[in-house]
Amino acid sequence: MRDKRKSAKLTYAASGVDVKAGEEAVERIKKLAAATFNEQVLTGLGSFGGFFKPELTGLKEPVFVSSTDSVGTKLKLAFMTGRHDTIGQDLVNHCVNDILVHGARGLFFLDYVGVGKLRPEIIVEVIEGLTTACRETGVALIGGEMAELPDFYQPGEYDLVGFVVGVVDKKKIIDGSAITEGDVCIGLPSTGLHTNGYTLARKAAFEIAGLKPDARVDELNMTIAEALMKVHRCYAPVVHSLLERFDIHGMAHITGGGIPGNLKRVLPGDLAAEIDRASWTVPPLFEYLRKAGDLDPDDIYSAFNMGIGYILVVGAKDADGIMAALKEMDEDARIIGSVRKGKRTVTLVN
Repeated sequence: MRDKRKSAKLTYAASGVDVKAGEEAVERIKKLAAATFNEQVLTGLGSFGGFFKPELTGLKEPVFVSSTDSVGTKLKLAFMTGRHDTIGQDLVNHCVNDILVHGARGLFFLDYVGVGKLRPEIIVEVIEGLTTACRETGVALIGGEMAELPDFYQPGEYDLVGFVVGVVDKKKIIDGSAITEGDVCIGLPSTGLHTNGYTLARKAAFEIAGLKPDARVDELNMTIAEALMKVHRCYAPVVHSLLERFDIHGMAHITGGGIPGNLKRVLPGDLAAEIDRASWTVPPLFEYLRKAGDLDPDDIYSAFNMGIGYILVVGAKDADGIMAALKEMDEDARIIGSVRKGKRTVTLVN
């Protein structure tokens, strides 16, 4: 017999999407984003698009440079630890470094957050990290998207993607074409894994070594989670200071693929680089992961940055001056290799 009782109508909230929670999160985020604004930002968050009027004085032929990326499975560490306030810094700094390679300064940033169940307090933590890095790098957070997709993401998880736009004068674009035989490679230190290699690192630390995130590792003088979650360093302040004083032929941000995979991206087709692994001291974290996971000692140089997060390729005659300038900035930079004739390959020796 048919039930004649009136059934409750299906609502959007009942299906898993909480519009009110989204609105609450946006209202809290607006204040955070506003702290990154400058006179070039023409609209606040909440519009269908972000408006930015760039100040191009002094640029003869301005060229916009853009990049997009994520923090990969480093997000898993945020889920495991419940700490979400630094993952946004990782994202902004990664994207800013990517356009920095071409000599560009960041102008504005947008983000995308996809989540299964929207919890405003967590989203606000994530955005706090984004805005912290935006303020530090002089980039305005002018918009983004927050999508609640209950049938797509696992409970308690979210995805985070960023988009940056910057500008550089056309005559000052750095693309590696100026690199010549005899050039010197200078390595700038990383602060840890940055945002790459986390699938391998998590397997080594948590599956093979059996550690919990809060396990203290004596060799590292901190917990494994603290070591793995160190914020991806932004190289913009140091590099822009150098660009004002020196001629830099090429630069590489050491991300997925390690030194071999990223340095070769900026080499001309008839040149190769030789990197001396003995020229710098590999930080304890990488050695710990190698031992804990019984990792291939050669393969890890393609998975991790191994302590070198950014490489400058400069003329041999400028190397001493650049190294002196880096020392003045308290940079523990090292000359780690050189450029020779070859077919766009990077060889690791020692």
